[in-house]
Amino acid sequence: MSEDIKKLLEKVRSGNISVEEAVLQIKKQPYEDIDFAKVDIHRKSRQGAAEVIYGAGKTAEQIIDITQVMINNGQRPVVITRMDKEKADIVNKRFNIRYNESARFATIGDLPKPDGKGKIVVATGGTSDIPVAEEAALTAEALGNEVVRLYDVGVAGLHRLMSKLDELMSANVIIAVAGMEGALASVIGGLVDRPVIAVPTSVGYGASFGGVSALLSMLNSCASGVSVVNIDNGFGAGYMASMINHG
Repeated sequence: MSEDIKKLLEKVRSGNISVEEAVLQIKKQPYEDIDFAKVDIHRKSRQGAAEVIYGAGKTAEQIIDITQVMINNGQRPVVITRMDKEKADIVNKRFNIRYNESARFATIGDLPKPDGKGKIVVATGGTSDIPVAEEAALTAEALGNEVVRLYDVGVAGLHRLMSKLDELMSANVIIAVAGMEGALASVIGGLVDRPVIAVPTSVGYGASFGGVSALLSMLNSCASGVSVVNIDNGFGAGYMASMINHG
């Protein structure tokens, strides 16, 4: 049950609001219809995290309108993923955004203070995997987690990863981001006693098939405790890691 609903029930128990008032609040329109979008303003109450705007395929004007609805309903920070710089520049004229061009990731409003149980480590096989890793890291931070970044520690130079064992061992959740053959997740999974979320990336030469090779390698990992998200899905990994870290 989300904190919002718990607080509402506490108000009923303490007599600050009536049962009828509480029922009315719960029954309020669960989304706001702005024609081209049905903005889910009750998602935080249901799931503990508010809706995120997927910027790809939307115009800057649509992103602005959806953002305004979220702000009007008390959502902060507003998170926008997969938004290119051209759209970000337009949105920034309306709202003061924090934008990471590499990850194509934006937030509006102050980030929450970390309140997870521990740290989330985000590791990449190579520098080319950083854009996806940053999407994961920034998502986790926007959801109230402390994040440690370990970039370019892939298996082509295993000593780079082994020199970071202290950070890996002290993590509560680890996100392993890699393209090519995607071996990083299996190696980390064999070293730690924490959940490892593997993110295959589309980085690699022709036979990597745009990330399918890494995806299949990660799905076939012999290391226990490794789960896998979709190709380049840094957001999904960051969200899942946050759920584990707050569980």
